[in-house]
Amino acid sequence: MTASVRTILVTGANGQLGTELQRCAWPEGWTIVAVDQDTLDLRDTAAIAAKVAADVDGHRWAAVINGAAYTAVDKAETDIVTAWAVNAMAPAAFGEACAKAGIPLVQVSTDYVFAGDKTGAWGIDDPVAPLGVYGASKLGGELAVRTSGARHAIVRTAWVVSAHGANFIKTMLRVGETRDSLTVVADQRGSPTSAADLANALMTMTVRLVEDEAAPTGIFHFSNAGDISWADFATEIFRQSAARGGPSAAIVPIPSSDYPTPAARPANSLLSHAAIETAYGIAPRPWQAALSDILDELIGPMASKEQHA
Repeated sequence: MTASVRTILVTGANGQLGTELQRCAWPEGWTIVAVDQDTLDLRDTAAIAAKVAADVDGHRWAAVINGAAYTAVDKAETDIVTAWAVNAMAPAAFGEACAKAGIPLVQVSTDYVFAGDKTGAWGIDDPVAPLGVYGASKLGGELAVRTSGARHAIVRTAWVVSAHGANFIKTMLRVGETRDSLTVVADQRGSPTSAADLANALMTMTVRLVEDEAAPTGIFHFSNAGDISWADFATEIFRQSAARGGPSAAIVPIPSSDYPTPAARPANSLLSHAAIETAYGIAPRPWQAALSDILDELIGPMASKEQHA
C-alpha cells in the first residue's frame, strides 16, 4: 500500500557510503533512491529544491541522507568555490527543502572540522577550528543544516574505507603488490570507519527519525572503535592481507613533515561515540573486525575462517 511506503533520497550513489547504503538490509516497506552528480548536480540549489519537493511514485520522500561531498582535500585548497558549493550550499538547499517538506535530513560531516590539537577523542561539543578549505566548507554545511529549521542529524565520521572506490586499504594493497616496504605517516591518529558500518548506523538513525518525531537530533560522531595511526593501520592491513594470501609489505613510520600536502591534516581525528551510543544505542565495533570484513570481500577469507565455515 502506498501509505506504508517509505522512500529515502540518498546522494553520492557511486561513493563508498552511497554504495553501502544501497546494500543495507532496509526494513520491509522501505526503499532508497540513490542519485549521483549526473542525476542531481549538487552545485544547483534550485535542482536540489525541486528534487526534494517532487513526488516519488505518488508519495513524498520520507527523508534525505546527504552522503555526497567534495572530498578532494588537497584540490579544495585551490578549487574553493566548488568545494563550498557542494559541501556548504548543497546542505543549505537540502535543509531548506526538507524543512518545507517536513521531513528529516541526515547530513554526513567530517573530523576535518576540528583542528586536531586535542589529546583524546573529540566530543560533539568540542570547539571546531578547521585547518583548510575542505574542513571549513563541511563546517559551513553543518551550520547551514543546523539553522535550516529541518529536523536533522549531522553525523561526523573519519577515515572512511570499504571494498569500493578509492581509499587507504585499496591503495595499500595496490602498492604492496609491487613494493617490499612503504613509508606511512605515524603522527596522525584516529580510527578507520567501515562505510558499511556507517551506512547501517545511518539507516538505524533515519528509520527512527522518520517514525519517531521525538527521535534525537543534532550532532553525532561515528567511526569504528580504536585509536591508531595511519602506520598502525597499514601494518594491520598487511598482516590480515598476508593471512589471506594477499599482498604484504613492511611499514616504515614517518612524520607528517616528511610527506607534505597542500592541505593540513588533523593530527588527532579520534571521535567520541558517547552521543550516538546514548541517543541511538549504536556502539561501533573495533576497526580490526571491520577491516577483516573488507579484506574478506577484496581478497577472500582467511584459511581459519574457511575451516570454520
